[in-house]
Amino acid sequence: MDCPKCRSAELSEKQLSQSITVQRCSQCEGNWIPATEYEKWQEKTPQNTATPELLQKPLDFEFAPPVGDSKAGLCPECSRYLSRAKVKYRIPFFVERCQECEGFWCDKGEWEVLTQLGLSSSIEQFFERQWQMKMREQEYLANERQTLIDKLGEDLAEKIFALAEQLMNHPNGDYALAFLMRKVMKHTDVQELKDK
Repeated sequence: MDCPKCRSAELSEKQLSQSITVQRCSQCEGNWIPATEYEKWQEKTPQNTATPELLQKPLDFEFAPPVGDSKAGLCPECSRYLSRAKVKYRIPFFVERCQECEGFWCDKGEWEVLTQLGLSSSIEQFFERQWQMKMREQEYLANERQTLIDKLGEDLAEKIFALAEQLMNHPNGDYALAFLMRKVMKHTDVQELKDK
């Protein structure tokens, strides 16, 4: 089998730290994880869901995506192009998967990052559309929250967050929301008249 990234280098059998038999490239040190080996190991390993908080967890080693991370790869088993899924870690990187034979490719260091984050046993979630949509939504909410803090200051923003939580859980919270909207609209209309 040839390396999906180096193309000319051959893969040879190695053991990952979690006792998974993989095919490793001696040149770029990437790992091809055959579906059968991965599934066998996965059955005995707890699986975690990737969350924005988990993906911000610090590592106890330095990681930088290798040059090969930016290259498209071919499956070493069936020669089809590998699908790429972005892992939005502090330093984002791509993991790859063959849609045909369902094996995974991890460039040098990526398996170790996923292992430390507790996500090496659930790599397939990065390729699921529903998970990707959920992550985008969570990112949007986190950005919206941070923007509110930047615009209003931390103290006032925290009061807004607490009030929003209370109104969401109150049976008549929509009345308070309508009141606040009227106040904001009235203030905006008065300000526009002043500007004219």
